[in-house]
Amino acid sequence: MLLLASNSPRRRQLLALGGWMFRLMPAEVDERLKPGEAAGDYVLRLAKSKAVACAGSAHEEHIIIAADTTVVLGKDILVKPRSISEAVEMLTRLRGRTHQVYTGIAVLRVRDNRLRTDLCVTDVPMRKYSDGEINTYVATGDPLDKAGAYAIQHPRFQPVGKISGCYASVMGLPLCHLQRTLRQLEVAPPAAVPGNCQSALRYQCSISRAVLRGEQVG
Repeated sequence: MLLLASNSPRRRQLLALGGWMFRLMPAEVDERLKPGEAAGDYVLRLAKSKAVACAGSAHEEHIIIAADTTVVLGKDILVKPRSISEAVEMLTRLRGRTHQVYTGIAVLRVRDNRLRTDLCVTDVPMRKYSDGEINTYVATGDPLDKAGAYAIQHPRFQPVGKISGCYASVMGLPLCHLQRTLRQLEVAPPAAVPGNCQSALRYQCSISRAVLRGEQVG
């Protein structure tokens, strides 16, 4: 039995595509960025912290999956906006530019405390949406619980241009990275992860095979 250390409906939707049986066990951790902390270190630290936080309430047969995602523009890490005005500011900065989305995952097998991590980095080009589109989107409240103040899958705003990396990672859970990490703990997916992911997200992924071969892409 897998435990997902998250209350995110997006991560729940994505994990279900692998056919795994799982339950939700959201973890509350301090998400503040440490001074000088690199984006990759930040998301991996939070993913590991979430997994460890869940372990105290888990059973021996459980395997815990945790993830954290952040947005990087240049040298700046854009976490979740704290207000409407901050969301508008982030979306304005991102407009027409390419940034990176970092998602770190941590998988913890409770019975022997074995922990494995992985990191996915995706280049994300934003389209040149208008100020009016920003204001309409922000008024929905959707940006306020998302790093970088946007959801790539939002049906009306559709802020992102064409990407070539892991779409699922930008949503919050890189499934092929997760599959290869679970494989290290002798856990196989009951379903065809790449095919299900691409079909559900309507996205033709160019890196899934390389990721599953263990190559360091995305």
